[in-house]
Amino acid sequence: MTTSQVKKSKLTVGPNDDLSIGQSALLGIQHVLAMDVYVVPFIIASIIGLTTKESSALIQSTFIAAGIATIIQSYFCMKLPVAQGPSFIPIGAVAGIYFANSQNGNGWGTVLGASLIGAILVIILGVTGIFNRLIKAFVPPIVGGTIIFIVGLSLMPVALNDNVFNASGDLGQNILLAVIAAATLVLFAMIGSRFPGKGRIFRVSSVILALIIGSVAAQFMGILDLSQVGKASLISVPQVPFVDFHFSFDLSSILTMAIIYVVLMAETTGTWFAVSNVCEEPLTDENINRGVIGEGIGCLVSSLLGTTPVTGYSTNAGIISITGVASKKVFVAAGAWFVVFGLSGKLSTLISSIPSPVIGGVFVIVCGIISISGIKVIKEVDISEKEMYVIAIPMILTLALTLLPKEFIQTLPQFLQYLFSSSVATASIAAILLNRILPNEKLSEHNEIKTV
Repeated sequence: MTTSQVKKSKLTVGPNDDLSIGQSALLGIQHVLAMDVYVVPFIIASIIGLTTKESSALIQSTFIAAGIATIIQSYFCMKLPVAQGPSFIPIGAVAGIYFANSQNGNGWGTVLGASLIGAILVIILGVTGIFNRLIKAFVPPIVGGTIIFIVGLSLMPVALNDNVFNASGDLGQNILLAVIAAATLVLFAMIGSRFPGKGRIFRVSSVILALIIGSVAAQFMGILDLSQVGKASLISVPQVPFVDFHFSFDLSSILTMAIIYVVLMAETTGTWFAVSNVCEEPLTDENINRGVIGEGIGCLVSSLLGTTPVTGYSTNAGIISITGVASKKVFVAAGAWFVVFGLSGKLSTLISSIPSPVIGGVFVIVCGIISISGIKVIKEVDISEKEMYVIAIPMILTLALTLLPKEFIQTLPQFLQYLFSSSVATASIAAILLNRILPNEKLSEHNEIKTV
């Protein structure tokens, strides 16, 4: 009882606690600002050669889909604070399906058709409870804690390489901006923890304060570029189904996307474990079943809006841990903000104008917090020799697949390309298999050793 009370005290606002609309809106926007939702559609648009107008429409549709899916998942389905956004995993498959069917003019329509069918299959997995039974059978605490740990570990190189080290501009300035943003986040989070009364506001808004101060620093360095914001339209409807795009169905494309959804579900399971852990709410059978249904409905909405699948974002679990705010109302507000940004080219452009190093500085701290959450779960388990391998090998796989050249992955069979494109999915499967295959330490042998 005492332990439970100590854990609950770590949250400033619990999942079911009430907040005003104004508070929810303020706290929700920092989740939106910390998520690089625009990156995936931007990359896809660049790969398949969309025009500027088409690219803008795809980005706006992705924002709207993420918003609707976040509201569906956090308030109606899973009923835990889970934010949805586009995943990097389907990028290769989307490009492949597009180019394979582009000769007859059905490239994007075939992508959306395959996504639509795949989403329906995910909903069926949730309704029948099949996915939940698999989780119960194969994901005990040692595996769940390992998955949470590798989720954070896998995101750290992305935060540092993509957003800081390999970002455009001077490397020294990029590192300085990342340090400023990260230090600001830690500073305000610590002020809130040290002074839980008056300092509470600093902790709950630490992410948005870090992004603002980082952007101000970028302005002084001459890095912040807001020129595109002025050119963007204030209000615009991105895409209309059956007017701006149509659906086309191809069996091989559907099978390809079905594989992608399996990998996505393996990855999003890690997000659910991470969110459940930081919210101090158990991940019940009902949560999982409804979560799978919510994931499927969100992806269905995405395809109907003309964009790629949206799935649970693990970065938000780290933000919850830092701010102490786990209210579902905050995530509903975040979803509403996504829709607003999606309907406004000006606002969505404003978000994309936040310098990458600033986001990277915040992002890497969030990743570290997620990994620590996994360690907290693991430490509750008795660690024998078997458990050491269950933890160590997935950790090695995560780093190996992150460092493995993409050129080599592209030479592998298609299924392995999809699997290895997500280090979390591959490492999670490895943790599950190792836990099932490796023998348990025999009690008798353990006692003999202790006697000797």
